[in-house]
Parts: sequence; C-alpha cells; structure tokens
Amino acid sequence: MAEYDYDVLVIGAGPGGYVAAIRAAQLGLKTACAEARETLGGTCLNVGCIPSKALLHASELFEEASHGALAKFGVEIEGAKLNLDQMHAEKAKAVGELTGGIEYLFKKNKVTWLKGKAAFQDSSTVKVGDQTVTARDIVIATGSVVTPLPGVAIDQKVVVDSTGALALPKVPEHLVVIGGGVIGLELGSVWRRLGAKVTVVEYLDQILPGFDGEVRKESAKLFKKQGMELKTSTKVTGVTVEGDRATVSVEPAAGGAAETLSADAVLVAIGRKPNTDGLNLEAAGVKLNGRGQVEIDHDFATNVDGVWAIGDVAPGLMLAHKAEDEGVAVAENIAGQTGIVNHDVIPSVVYTMPEIAGVGLSEEAAKERGEVKVGKFPFMANSRAKTNRDTDGFVKVIADAKTDRVLGVWIISSLAGTMIAQAAQAMEFGATSEDIAYTCHAHPTHAEALKEAAMAVQGKPIHI
Repeated sequence: MAEYDYDVLVIGAGPGGYVAAIRAAQLGLKTACAEARETLGGTCLNVGCIPSKALLHASELFEEASHGALAKFGVEIEGAKLNLDQMHAEKAKAVGELTGGIEYLFKKNKVTWLKGKAAFQDSSTVKVGDQTVTARDIVIATGSVVTPLPGVAIDQKVVVDSTGALALPKVPEHLVVIGGGVIGLELGSVWRRLGAKVTVVEYLDQILPGFDGEVRKESAKLFKKQGMELKTSTKVTGVTVEGDRATVSVEPAAGGAAETLSADAVLVAIGRKPNTDGLNLEAAGVKLNGRGQVEIDHDFATNVDGVWAIGDVAPGLMLAHKAEDEGVAVAENIAGQTGIVNHDVIPSVVYTMPEIAGVGLSEEAAKERGEVKVGKFPFMANSRAKTNRDTDGFVKVIADAKTDRVLGVWIISSLAGTMIAQAAQAMEFGATSEDIAYTCHAHPTHAEALKEAAMAVQGKPIHI
C-alpha cells in the first residue's frame, strides 16, 4: 500500500476549502491545506463577502446619520462627517479577526497549513511552493477569479475590479459600474451612499440575472428611487483612461447610437470564472467542462480517482455557503460517510438596502415545469415594518398548484437575508405553503410577511 504524506490535501483555503479541511481533520484524517495568500479565508473573507459587508453596513450608518433619516424618530444629527480612512480601518479589523479565527481553527483541529501556490505533479502529488507532498485524496477548492472584460485593462486606480472597489482611497464623483449583478449593485450602493453618482451599465434588459422577474423589476425601481442610474440593454464598447479620468463608451445592446460616460472610477463587475490557472490539472488528468469548471459527479469526485472538487471551481452557484456545505459533504464522502448537498435549496442574497433574497425557483422557471400558485405580501402591510418605516419590498411564495409544495421564495426587505433561512429550511423538509401559513410566527416581526404570503397562496391572507 502506498505511503502518503497526508490522507487529505485541500487546495485552497476559501470557505469551501477551509471547511473541508477542518471537517476532514475532525473525521480523523491527517489533513493539510495549501494556500498561497498570507491569510486564510480565500476571496470571501479577504476581498469579498466580509469586507464588502463591512462597507455596506458602515455606509448605511453614514447615510442614516447624514441625510436626516433619523429625524422622524426624534434623533437629530448635525455635522455628520465621513472618515473614509477609519471606515477602511474597521473593515480591515473585521477581516483580520475572521481570517485569524480560521488560523486558530486550523491549529485546534490539527490541520497543517502549507503556504504557497499549488500545482499538480500527478494525481496524488502536489508541489506547494518549494515543497512537494503526496496525499491519498486531494480536494480542489481554489474558488473563482474576476472575469475580465475584453479590451478593458484594470489598473486598480481608475479602472478597478471588486477588490479595488473595496479599497478606493476617496469617494468618486462618478462611478460607472459595468455589470448589474450582485457585486456591482452592492459596491455601487456603498459608494452611492457615501456621495458618489453611480451609473450601472447592464447588457441584459434587467438587472440581477437569474433572479425572479418580478423581484428584478421591483429592485430596479428601488435602486432608481435611491438615486442610482441604471442603463440596461446597454453594452460597453470600450474604456479609455487619461490621467485620473475614464471615458466609457456604450451603445444599445441591440445596436444604435453610441454615447460616452465620463467617470473618475470604473468598476468592472461582469462576473467571476473558475480559478484553475497554474494548477497544472493536465498532470493529474483532471477534466474541465466547456465552461472551464472542474467536472464532478454527485459526490464531488472528478474523473480521476482520489481527486475531488467543490465550490466556485466546480459547477453550480458561486456562493460561499454553497462551497461550505460542499466542503463538509466532500470530507464525509472521503471518510466513507454519506455527504449530500441539496443544490435545489441554496439561498442567494444581495446585501443592498433593502436586501434581496431568493431560494428555489423563480416564478418563470417554476411555470416552465408546470402549473403554479403564487402568493405575495407587501411589507407596507406588515406591522413591524410599518412601525419601523421600513416598508420597501414584499415576500413572494411560489407553490406547485397540485401538491402545494413550495418551489421558491423571494423576498425584498431589510431583513431578507435572514428571513430566507426559514424558507430554505421549510423547502428542505418538503414544506407546503399551508405548512408555512399555519406555523405561528412571533408578532410583531417582519417574518409574519412570509406567513401572510403563504396564506395568500391559499387565497386567504388576513392583513391585505
């Protein structure tokens, strides 16, 4: 029997990677994790989920304090000023605390951190930095990287990607965001609240591709109401930079007259792609699919025995929580247990204000599969939201017309990201809309809107 340095080697210490490593170690497997960054946590903790949420929260507080939003509650503030350096410092503090926490968990669970970029030598041998190690099972968890826009050079000064947009040293006068997806809308929201004029250019006819159609339309209305300019059905044909200014050339996606936008910052946020560069997957014989993702089966196994893949580098939604669940599952599969992820019930959240969240099928996708029933309830009719003057948005429940099984739930609300968890749990257990409708919800809470939307599916909402 072959001797290996490790039972399990995980390549990448993002959410999926570090979770897979910790779970494998908990299951008694000698485990190492290869990571080239100076800190653990991958894109999510270092330059993604966590720092963006820190800026989103801070910018919300600034807008409330500086724009008189609190006066109606009797809280009057004069002379509120922005200290952007301190805002960035608090963001960095949160990142440091969380990345340091993972390093602590590695030590606690006896996971070895191999520092350096990893490249396969063969299916069980990987070079990490200057050392070469072997493992019986190897998990590829290298995440994703920013998708470049052809012909547009990112200098991280005037033209930035999401990483650069998290670290702008001053508030832009005009920020042009290329891409109306989650990242573009979140970071656009940050800088709009801090004082920038924000223009979002989206190639498709609506923002938030993949979300429920009604939710996309309502979200666009809210962003416009907040002062964000949305140029949909529009393509970018070029970006030129002179000094500290950029000129963005755009034209209708279907063809037509071109125009230019002048900006002092341009954010390229057209998506992300699997991060496989430099892994030397050919040496291991690992196959990619047509989208550049590592092809896997239901158990996260690749075409090569002993090599597995999870998270953004594999097919499916590019979400940190999806990667974490897959990290647990793949470790359990390697250990001979049964690790399963229900990819039909993975929530998505946009952390703007209000938040936008969904789980399961959109109404459009559900109708393609058969007849459905839909119930909606606006937060304007929810007592807690009304009291808090927090009435933007609604809850939408989509159920199968025959079985009443819930197929999808969509929420626009300040608390949508938290509320969607109940919907996801209900769907995981195969709940019907009646199950949710007749579950007692605490009063007064925003969550009552989910109950009322489910009651609306039944045709008997109370408060509207």
